[in-house]
Amino acid sequence: MPEMPAQPLPDKSSDPRTFRDHPVSFVRRSGRMTPSQDRAWEDLGPRFLLELPRGHAATSVADEVRVDPAEVFGRVAPLTVEVGSGQGHAIVHAAEAHPERNFLAIEVFRAGLARTMIRAEWAAADNLKMVEANAPEVLEQALPEGSVDELWVFFPDPWAKERHKKRRLVAPKFLKIAARALRPGGVLRLATDWEDYAEQMREVCDSAPDFSRDFEGDWAPRFEGRVLTAFEQKGINKGRDIRDLSYRRA
Repeated sequence: MPEMPAQPLPDKSSDPRTFRDHPVSFVRRSGRMTPSQDRAWEDLGPRFLLELPRGHAATSVADEVRVDPAEVFGRVAPLTVEVGSGQGHAIVHAAEAHPERNFLAIEVFRAGLARTMIRAEWAAADNLKMVEANAPEVLEQALPEGSVDELWVFFPDPWAKERHKKRRLVAPKFLKIAARALRPGGVLRLATDWEDYAEQMREVCDSAPDFSRDFEGDWAPRFEGRVLTAFEQKGINKGRDIRDLSYRRA
Protein backbone atom coordinates (compact mmCIF):
# COMPACT_ATOMS: atom_id res chain seq x y z
CA MET A 1 0.00 0.00 0.00
CA PRO A 2 1.58 3.33 -0.99
CA GLU A 3 2.26 5.81 1.77
CA MET A 4 -0.44 8.43 2.14
CA PRO A 5 0.81 11.94 2.90
CA ALA A 6 -0.20 13.24 6.30
CA GLN A 7 -2.37 16.32 6.40
CA PRO A 8 -0.95 19.45 8.05
CA LEU A 9 -1.11 19.28 11.83
CA PRO A 10 -3.33 21.72 13.71
CA ASP A 11 -2.02 24.81 15.46
CA LYS A 12 0.04 23.61 18.43
CA SER A 13 -1.75 26.07 20.65
CA SER A 14 -4.88 23.97 20.29
CA ASP A 15 -5.58 21.15 22.70
CA PRO A 16 -6.03 17.98 20.57
CA ARG A 17 -8.50 16.58 23.10
CA THR A 18 -11.01 19.32 22.24
CA PHE A 19 -11.57 17.60 18.89
CA ARG A 20 -12.71 14.33 20.50
CA ASP A 21 -15.96 13.44 22.21
CA HIS A 22 -14.27 11.62 25.11
CA PRO A 23 -10.91 11.88 26.94
CA VAL A 24 -7.94 10.13 25.38
CA SER A 25 -5.91 7.67 27.45
CA PHE A 26 -2.63 9.52 27.03
CA VAL A 27 -1.00 12.92 27.33
CA ARG A 28 1.32 13.42 24.38
CA ARG A 29 4.40 15.21 25.62
CA SER A 30 6.92 16.58 23.14
CA GLY A 31 10.03 14.69 24.23
CA ARG A 32 13.23 15.15 22.30
CA MET A 33 14.49 12.43 20.00
CA THR A 34 18.09 11.29 20.29
CA PRO A 35 20.27 11.56 17.15
CA SER A 36 19.98 7.79 16.61
CA GLN A 37 16.19 7.98 16.90
CA ASP A 38 16.07 10.87 14.42
CA ARG A 39 18.14 8.84 11.97
CA ALA A 40 15.89 5.81 12.47
CA TRP A 41 12.79 7.90 11.81
CA GLU A 42 14.23 9.25 8.57
CA ASP A 43 15.97 6.11 7.33
CA LEU A 44 13.65 3.35 8.57
CA GLY A 45 10.34 5.18 8.51
CA PRO A 46 9.68 4.43 4.82
CA ARG A 47 10.20 0.74 5.55
CA PHE A 48 8.15 0.35 8.73
CA LEU A 49 5.88 3.36 9.18
CA LEU A 50 2.35 3.44 7.81
CA GLU A 51 1.54 7.11 7.27
CA LEU A 52 -2.15 7.89 7.66
CA PRO A 53 -3.86 11.21 6.89
CA ARG A 54 -4.63 13.15 10.05
CA GLY A 55 -7.93 14.32 11.39
CA HIS A 56 -8.17 17.50 13.48
CA ALA A 57 -5.83 16.40 16.28
CA ALA A 58 -2.13 15.63 15.99
CA THR A 59 -2.68 11.92 16.69
CA SER A 60 -6.11 11.51 15.12
CA VAL A 61 -7.00 9.65 11.93
CA ALA A 62 -9.02 11.24 9.14
CA ASP A 63 -12.55 9.86 8.88
CA GLU A 64 -12.10 8.63 5.32
CA VAL A 65 -8.96 6.58 5.99
CA ARG A 66 -9.23 2.88 5.22
CA VAL A 67 -6.35 0.43 5.49
CA ASP A 68 -6.21 -2.93 3.69
CA PRO A 69 -3.84 -5.19 5.67
CA ALA A 70 -3.27 -7.43 2.64
CA GLU A 71 -1.99 -4.44 0.68
CA VAL A 72 0.06 -3.08 3.57
CA PHE A 73 1.86 -6.38 4.20
CA GLY A 74 1.75 -7.73 0.67
CA ARG A 75 0.07 -10.93 1.78
CA VAL A 76 -2.88 -12.40 3.66
CA ALA A 77 -1.86 -13.62 7.12
CA PRO A 78 -3.17 -13.51 10.71
CA LEU A 79 -2.85 -9.99 12.10
CA THR A 80 -1.80 -9.09 15.64
CA VAL A 81 -2.23 -5.47 16.76
CA GLU A 82 -0.59 -4.02 19.85
CA VAL A 83 -2.13 -0.91 21.40
CA GLY A 84 0.51 1.25 23.07
CA SER A 85 3.57 -0.65 21.87
CA GLY A 86 6.04 1.50 23.82
CA GLN A 87 9.58 0.82 22.66
CA GLY A 88 8.51 -2.31 20.84
CA HIS A 89 9.95 -5.03 23.06
CA ALA A 90 6.91 -7.32 22.95
CA ILE A 91 5.85 -6.86 19.35
CA VAL A 92 9.32 -7.04 17.79
CA HIS A 93 10.05 -10.21 19.75
CA ALA A 94 6.76 -11.70 18.54
CA ALA A 95 7.29 -10.61 14.93
CA GLU A 96 10.72 -12.22 14.89
CA ALA A 97 9.40 -15.43 16.48
CA HIS A 98 6.39 -15.67 14.15
CA PRO A 99 7.32 -14.67 10.60
CA GLU A 100 4.13 -16.33 9.37
CA ARG A 101 2.02 -13.63 11.06
CA ASN A 102 1.58 -9.91 10.45
CA PHE A 103 2.03 -7.39 13.27
CA LEU A 104 0.91 -3.79 13.67
CA ALA A 105 2.24 -1.55 16.46
CA ILE A 106 0.18 1.53 17.36
CA GLU A 107 1.83 4.18 19.51
CA VAL A 108 1.52 7.95 19.99
CA PHE A 109 5.08 8.56 21.23
CA ARG A 110 7.44 9.06 18.31
CA ALA A 111 10.60 8.25 20.27
CA GLY A 112 9.14 4.86 21.20
CA LEU A 113 8.31 4.13 17.58
CA ALA A 114 11.82 5.11 16.54
CA ARG A 115 13.27 2.64 19.04
CA THR A 116 10.84 0.02 17.74
CA MET A 117 12.12 0.63 14.20
CA ILE A 118 15.70 0.11 15.36
CA ARG A 119 14.78 -3.14 17.07
CA ALA A 120 12.75 -4.27 14.05
CA GLU A 121 15.71 -3.68 11.76
CA TRP A 122 18.00 -5.70 14.04
CA ALA A 123 15.43 -8.52 14.02
CA ALA A 124 14.81 -8.24 10.25
CA ALA A 125 11.09 -8.09 11.13
CA ASP A 126 9.63 -7.22 7.75
CA ASN A 127 6.25 -8.54 8.95
CA LEU A 128 5.91 -5.54 11.30
CA LYS A 129 4.38 -2.14 10.52
CA MET A 130 3.79 0.85 12.79
CA VAL A 131 1.28 3.66 13.08
CA GLU A 132 1.73 6.92 15.00
CA ALA A 133 -1.86 7.56 16.07
CA ASN A 134 -4.54 7.23 18.72
CA ALA A 135 -5.18 3.47 18.72
CA PRO A 136 -8.98 3.45 19.19
CA GLU A 137 -9.37 5.58 16.06
CA VAL A 138 -7.21 3.18 14.03
CA LEU A 139 -9.22 0.20 15.27
CA GLU A 140 -12.60 1.87 14.82
CA GLN A 141 -12.10 3.72 11.54
CA ALA A 142 -9.06 2.60 9.56
CA LEU A 143 -8.89 -1.18 9.90
CA PRO A 144 -11.59 -3.34 8.29
CA GLU A 145 -14.15 -4.89 10.58
CA GLY A 146 -13.07 -8.35 11.73
CA SER A 147 -9.54 -7.99 10.34
CA VAL A 148 -7.60 -8.52 13.60
CA ASP A 149 -6.79 -11.97 14.99
CA GLU A 150 -5.20 -10.85 18.26
CA LEU A 151 -5.37 -7.49 20.03
CA TRP A 152 -2.82 -6.76 22.76
CA VAL A 153 -3.05 -4.15 25.52
CA PHE A 154 -0.03 -4.60 27.78
CA PHE A 155 0.58 -2.30 30.75
CA PRO A 156 -1.52 0.68 29.68
CA ASP A 157 -1.26 3.86 31.73
CA PRO A 158 -3.14 3.07 34.99
CA TRP A 159 -4.16 6.69 35.61
CA ALA A 160 -3.94 5.97 39.30
CA LYS A 161 -5.50 9.13 40.71
CA GLU A 162 -9.24 8.87 41.21
CA ARG A 163 -9.98 11.99 39.18
CA HIS A 164 -7.97 10.61 36.25
CA LYS A 165 -9.50 7.14 36.06
CA LYS A 166 -11.92 8.31 33.37
CA ARG A 167 -8.91 8.34 31.06
CA ARG A 168 -8.25 4.63 31.39
CA LEU A 169 -8.23 2.93 28.01
CA VAL A 170 -9.98 -0.31 28.98
CA ALA A 171 -13.57 0.84 29.38
CA PRO A 172 -16.90 -0.23 27.82
CA LYS A 173 -16.41 2.02 24.76
CA PHE A 174 -13.04 0.43 24.02
CA LEU A 175 -14.51 -3.07 24.29
CA LYS A 176 -17.03 -2.15 21.58
CA ILE A 177 -14.20 -0.92 19.37
CA ALA A 178 -12.17 -4.06 20.07
CA ALA A 179 -15.15 -6.25 19.20
CA ARG A 180 -15.49 -4.48 15.85
CA ALA A 181 -11.82 -4.94 14.98
CA LEU A 182 -11.46 -8.58 16.06
CA ARG A 183 -12.66 -11.45 13.93
CA PRO A 184 -15.09 -13.94 15.52
CA GLY A 185 -12.92 -16.15 17.70
CA GLY A 186 -10.17 -13.53 17.86
CA VAL A 187 -8.41 -12.92 21.17
CA LEU A 188 -8.04 -9.82 23.33
CA ARG A 189 -5.01 -10.06 25.64
CA LEU A 190 -4.42 -7.65 28.50
CA ALA A 191 -1.83 -7.27 31.23
CA THR A 192 -1.21 -4.78 34.03
CA ASP A 193 0.71 -4.53 37.29
CA TRP A 194 -1.89 -2.21 38.83
CA GLU A 195 -4.32 -4.28 40.90
CA ASP A 196 -7.39 -2.03 40.84
CA TYR A 197 -6.99 -1.51 37.10
CA ALA A 198 -6.76 -5.27 36.63
CA GLU A 199 -10.02 -5.64 38.53
CA GLN A 200 -11.62 -2.92 36.42
CA MET A 201 -10.40 -4.59 33.22
CA ARG A 202 -11.91 -7.89 34.30
CA GLU A 203 -15.21 -6.30 35.26
CA VAL A 204 -15.46 -4.41 31.97
CA CYS A 205 -14.52 -7.43 29.86
CA ASP A 206 -16.82 -9.80 31.78
CA SER A 207 -19.70 -7.39 31.12
CA ALA A 208 -18.97 -6.98 27.41
CA PRO A 209 -21.60 -8.94 25.44
CA ASP A 210 -19.23 -9.67 22.56
CA PHE A 211 -16.54 -11.36 24.67
CA SER A 212 -16.18 -14.46 26.79
CA ARG A 213 -13.41 -15.51 29.16
CA ASP A 214 -10.58 -17.52 27.66
CA PHE A 215 -9.24 -18.59 31.04
CA GLU A 216 -10.31 -20.35 34.21
CA GLY A 217 -10.06 -19.04 37.74
CA ASP A 218 -9.50 -15.43 38.72
CA TRP A 219 -6.77 -14.53 36.25
CA ALA A 220 -5.34 -15.84 33.00
CA PRO A 221 -1.90 -17.47 33.08
CA ARG A 222 0.95 -15.25 31.96
CA PHE A 223 0.92 -14.94 28.18
CA GLU A 224 4.01 -16.85 27.06
CA GLY A 225 4.31 -14.71 23.95
CA ARG A 226 4.94 -11.56 26.01
CA VAL A 227 8.66 -11.03 26.46
CA LEU A 228 9.66 -9.92 29.96
CA THR A 229 10.54 -6.23 29.77
CA ALA A 230 12.41 -3.97 32.18
CA PHE A 231 9.10 -2.24 32.91
CA GLU A 232 7.42 -5.48 33.94
CA GLN A 233 10.45 -6.55 35.96
CA LYS A 234 10.39 -3.22 37.78
CA GLY A 235 6.79 -3.90 38.84
CA ILE A 236 7.75 -7.38 40.02
CA ASN A 237 10.67 -5.95 42.01
CA LYS A 238 8.26 -3.59 43.75
CA GLY A 239 6.15 -6.57 44.82
CA ARG A 240 3.30 -5.95 42.40
CA ASP A 241 1.33 -8.87 40.99
CA ILE A 242 1.29 -9.01 37.21
CA ARG A 243 -2.26 -9.73 36.12
CA ASP A 244 -3.06 -11.24 32.73
CA LEU A 245 -6.48 -11.49 31.13
CA SER A 246 -7.57 -13.15 27.92
CA TYR A 247 -10.97 -12.86 26.22
CA ARG A 248 -12.28 -14.39 23.04
CA ARG A 249 -14.52 -12.56 20.56
CA ALA A 250 -17.87 -14.31 20.56
